[in-house]
Amino acid sequence: MDVSTLKALNAAKRDRRGAVLVSDLASGMSQLVTEDQVPTDALGQEIRARLLSGKSATAEIDGRSLFLNVHLPPPRVVVIGAVHISQALAPMAALAGFAVTIIDPRTAFATPERFAGIDLRADWPDDVFSTMSLDRYSALVAVTHDPKIDDPGLIAALEAGCFYVGALGSRKTHAKRIERLASLGFDQPIIDGIRAPIGLDIGAATPAEIAVAILAEIIQSLRRRSLASGTPQVGVPA
Repeated sequence: MDVSTLKALNAAKRDRRGAVLVSDLASGMSQLVTEDQVPTDALGQEIRARLLSGKSATAEIDGRSLFLNVHLPPPRVVVIGAVHISQALAPMAALAGFAVTIIDPRTAFATPERFAGIDLRADWPDDVFSTMSLDRYSALVAVTHDPKIDDPGLIAALEAGCFYVGALGSRKTHAKRIERLASLGFDQPIIDGIRAPIGLDIGAATPAEIAVAILAEIIQSLRRRSLASGTPQVGVPA
């Protein structure tokens, strides 16, 4: 890898952008393609598949043997609410490879004993997000039922373009949530991106089952997400 490519890769990592290093196994030449520069040709289709799966692989394209080395930012799950669902969700999400943060200003709920080994923030979401940014590789889960706590997290997630935004609550609760967000100027298509009812419909009844449904929906959203748009980039030089 030459110096310019290494610098570009480090910049992508710093900015939490997905990238694929495409190397021609015959010539040894390589090129970095970031997720906002994916071409529309056969190589681009393979790069897109690698970015979504997160798995590096070799590919035969136009008579060339290529190795596609995938570099993705570690995905994050940020949960608003230190409730029973969160207690089940946090260790499962961590086991699935997500960095997990729990946010809840209610110190009776947000205790280290209930969330051992988890990044726990016993602060108001507004205060947390003033120093911690969300991005396209972040999932936001709001489960407190309290608009004063949930809404700041939802607003931050919608503004950041998180790959998953989900909120617990009945249809009536969500209708009121939609009204609040619309009054703040969010367009309906953006609001419609919120998963509510939250989680895949598996008939979940207990907090642990709801956590399974939420995690499954998060993984589904991560693997089927849209990639950042941008200017197409040419393939590996011949």
